[in-house]
Amino acid sequence: MDFLLAFIVGGIICAIGQILMDVGKMTPGKTLSILVVAGSIISGLGWYQPLIDLAGAGATIPITSFGHSLTQGAIAEAEKHGWVGVLTGMFEVTSSGISSAIVFGFLAALLFKPKGKVN
Repeated sequence: MDFLLAFIVGGIICAIGQILMDVGKMTPGKTLSILVVAGSIISGLGWYQPLIDLAGAGATIPITSFGHSLTQGAIAEAEKHGWVGVLTGMFEVTSSGISSAIVFGFLAALLFKPKGKVN
């Protein structure tokens, strides 16, 4: 049952992103931003953690969980350090993911020699 719930919740999140791109004619960058902000808002309202408890990886793998991580890091550090903690908390919690994306993106660019857009 856990796998089914993860599949359904993760599928719904991904379907929302696909609908935004297909029906809303949004670019992938705008869609990504909307999903991160939505995850952050849902987390701030206290609704994302129950979704993770219900669906597990179905809620932690999609990009909405990045917004959840940013929000939870900011809240935790704000409680400890005040307003300065809001900024440092976001980066403290998500720094490994951001660093990995930069390093692996750089390595992929070295290996596959991407070309710029040709007009």
